[in-house]
Amino acid sequence: MSDLTEITDFNASELSERIHQRQVSCTEVMQAYLKRIERLNPRFNAIVNLASTDSLLAQARQCDAELAKGQSRGWLHGIPQAIKDTGHAMGFPTTFGSTVLQAALPTKDSIMTERMKAAGAIVIGKTNMPELGLGSHTFNTLFGATPNAWDTAVSAGGSSGGAAVALAQRLLPVADGSDFMGSLRNPAGWNHIFGMRPSQGRVPFGPGVDVWVDQLGTEGPMARSVRDLARLLSTQSGHDARQPLSINGSVDASGLTYTTDALRGLPGLPGLRIGWLGDLNGHLAMEDGILDVCQDALQHMAGQGAHVDAIGLAFDAQALWDCWLVWRRALVGPKVAALLQIPGAQDQLKPEALWEHENSVKLSYMDFMQASQTRSAFYQHLLGLFGQYDVLALPVAQTWPFALQERWPQHIGARAMDTYHRWMECTIYATLAGLPAISLPAGFHPTHGWPMGVQLIGKPQGDLALLQVAAAYEAVRGDWLQKRPA
Repeated sequence: MSDLTEITDFNASELSERIHQRQVSCTEVMQAYLKRIERLNPRFNAIVNLASTDSLLAQARQCDAELAKGQSRGWLHGIPQAIKDTGHAMGFPTTFGSTVLQAALPTKDSIMTERMKAAGAIVIGKTNMPELGLGSHTFNTLFGATPNAWDTAVSAGGSSGGAAVALAQRLLPVADGSDFMGSLRNPAGWNHIFGMRPSQGRVPFGPGVDVWVDQLGTEGPMARSVRDLARLLSTQSGHDARQPLSINGSVDASGLTYTTDALRGLPGLPGLRIGWLGDLNGHLAMEDGILDVCQDALQHMAGQGAHVDAIGLAFDAQALWDCWLVWRRALVGPKVAALLQIPGAQDQLKPEALWEHENSVKLSYMDFMQASQTRSAFYQHLLGLFGQYDVLALPVAQTWPFALQERWPQHIGARAMDTYHRWMECTIYATLAGLPAISLPAGFHPTHGWPMGVQLIGKPQGDLALLQVAAAYEAVRGDWLQKRPA
């Protein structure tokens, strides 16, 4: 195949099929992606610490040689992959977007990287993120900012912003990310792709310094199709003894169907009960137009037999926010404290990181246990809601993509944001409850053309059912979902 542009148009599953049918070589695939990265990455700054061309082409040729002998490593055989800079990949620094860690070379791959490599992926570099993953806006002093794939004047979201933009601009066929406070959901929504936060423990994160308490962050997949999303989640998921709370068994998505003709065979939409939480009866500040595009997306589901009801959360939303602040500080603070032991770190770390640390040292054990009890009560409350509804729906963000130079939104309408992450409050509910959540492209800003997503929160360990709903939604809106940025 000589048309390198066409190669980068394929989704990962399509590319995998062509590689294994010997319609295109792994070397041609690598050349196509490196050429496109060379042309577009200087503008979008999505991929950082890119490996040398010679090294990557040598790895691609090795993959071709194996296929010539009838050997395949897996469905990702020879497919380029860049790991979000929170994950370890041998030969690449794990910088977390911080100058403090710019030379921090790992001694082993992370669990997720191991699994993607075992499925055949070739790691070509890392994807950009906010410093230490704090804030849903991808910028840092080490690599700079990653603009939105649809408009370089505004934010890509975050913290998996580099991964989302690389996908939307066809610099990668599929991508990984991580999600603590919407980091797989917000950038997916802002770049018109799919992102999924799996159930807590579905994808073993790490290994890290703590394997018992630090469970709110999780890695997961991003993709331009539900099929790719499901296949990558299947590759990433499954128990690992190094993470004792990880879930046994992988997500088997082989039975999902992805064509409009097969829609009747999907259990996703007919009879599906959707609880639309909206802005929690005014608790969440929301920019104009966001609720409209999310409700329009839900109406496409209703047109195929889903039942959409506007509901309230029926739980003290402010108490949940206070609970969130305690958990966030308790988990982020010790990580910042470890970095502060490095000479010069105090002057290099972003103010938001120092703020999290300063507040964490004020916490008592009683504060943390009370927050854990609030979180537990909320989980039990959601079990009651799931007796009435199959999924709960919310926007993936409370603002449209904002100016690239802005650190974070100071106001939403007339309401001041009292923290750097208050504008992402809509993402904390799936995280606190440890539930799977998926970001679906919902619509576009009526005048600026910026994308927005709607998130669906599934039942405990209901990852596969959530993917089935997404696949049915994709079948309904297939042509519209194919829209791509310039």
